[in-house]
Amino acid sequence: MLGQKLIALLIMVIPAAIAMFGIKLIRDAFFFSMDPDVGFLWGKLILGVLCFAIPMAFIAGFILHHERKKNRVQPRFMIPEPEDDE
Repeated sequence: MLGQKLIALLIMVIPAAIAMFGIKLIRDAFFFSMDPDVGFLWGKLILGVLCFAIPMAFIAGFILHHERKKNRVQPRFMIPEPEDDE
């Protein structure tokens, strides 16, 4: 049981760390754009947005999947069961 909780924690911490790095890249792109010698860093901004958005979507999907298994979501978030028309 402890091993499963440790793996679940790692599944949540690693994407969160990548998302924090993405926020840092976005912040750096905006603050470096204030320097007149440096132009706007579009590559750093796009990489930062991707490093933030993809792990956040993964974490949200992980939590939604976990809550669906425990049957703790609103009916609109439940997966519809296939209807048998026999």
